[in-house]
Amino acid sequence: MSFSSLPGSSLFSSDSLRPYGWDADWEAEFAPFAGQGLLPGRVVRVDRGLCDVVTSAGVVRADTEFVVPRDPMKVVCTGDWVAVDPAGGDPRYVRTLLPRRTAFVRSTSSKRSEGQILAANVDHVIVAVPLTGDLDLGRIERFLALAWESGAQPLVVLTKADLVPDAVTLSYLVQDVETTAPGVPVLSVSAATGAGIDVLAAVAAGGTSVLLGQSGAGKSTLANALLGEDVMDVRATRDVDGKGRHTTTTRNLLVLPGGGVLIDTPGLRGVGLWDAGTGVGQVFAEIEELAGRCRFQDCAHIAEPGCAVLAAVESGELPVRRLDSYRKLMRENQWIVAKTDARLRTELRRDWKRKGAEGKAAMEAKRGRWA
Repeated sequence: MSFSSLPGSSLFSSDSLRPYGWDADWEAEFAPFAGQGLLPGRVVRVDRGLCDVVTSAGVVRADTEFVVPRDPMKVVCTGDWVAVDPAGGDPRYVRTLLPRRTAFVRSTSSKRSEGQILAANVDHVIVAVPLTGDLDLGRIERFLALAWESGAQPLVVLTKADLVPDAVTLSYLVQDVETTAPGVPVLSVSAATGAGIDVLAAVAAGGTSVLLGQSGAGKSTLANALLGEDVMDVRATRDVDGKGRHTTTTRNLLVLPGGGVLIDTPGLRGVGLWDAGTGVGQVFAEIEELAGRCRFQDCAHIAEPGCAVLAAVESGELPVRRLDSYRKLMRENQWIVAKTDARLRTELRRDWKRKGAEGKAAMEAKRGRWA
């Protein structure tokens, strides 16, 4: 049964929301609110307590006062599906959020142990990486850990491929990223020449995609190429260091002409992990697999006998850089989780003390041999 036949919902036609991702499951989630005369809509932009919501009656400006929670993970975000007041209210309010299917979350730069939701209900996380300058593989791994943790499918898009001097160099760069991103499609594109844009558009047509990356990665240019028109402001990168300035200042949800929805985001300087243990494990799937072969179940892969991870490093099977990056992200994620988990904090302190005592004993043993 369509909600247009329910009491209080005569103004709602689901057809106008389908391009934004509305489907039968969202319709079922909205059922409790349909009889209250509320309208379903998707948040296309959030700005200081107000948001733009696309509804069957068009885009409306709504206040989020009634859904301001103590939990920062439940604030209204671009991509959310919500129930809003019908026409006539001034102001109109968002009354509730529908349960999210996925959410891309990073840690804030504050000291308050909070996560920040960058996009909700996304199917694909597109990580834009410029091919100008050196590839920051560690940064790509960070993005991918959060992407996997979000529940969406990650995709690495190497932008500005037309600036790579030759096809052989481009092939090597793609291979480097593929090694860094097991199980993740890697696509090189050029908005200037159109190379790869059709493939990316086909992926984006399959649902909602969020476009992420650092400033100067070419996200706005890429968004314009997918949209087929210059909707997003674009500025040239600096010649000195190849870095760009922020041209996108808010997260915007846009319907693509070939199908699908795109959420464009501002450039991200910091990509802090937020409870992304599963995501880190997926990014470093080969290390997790090797760890299963270690002699000891709690092997830390530092100096333990029978460590399959260290053996892979010694044989050249596993690059040292990958292991170092894995250790770094695992430590960071443990620290983030421990901020809100007293039991884990206690375990970490105990572990640090044990390792400190072992290190001290080892040094004293060496001094004894030298004496």
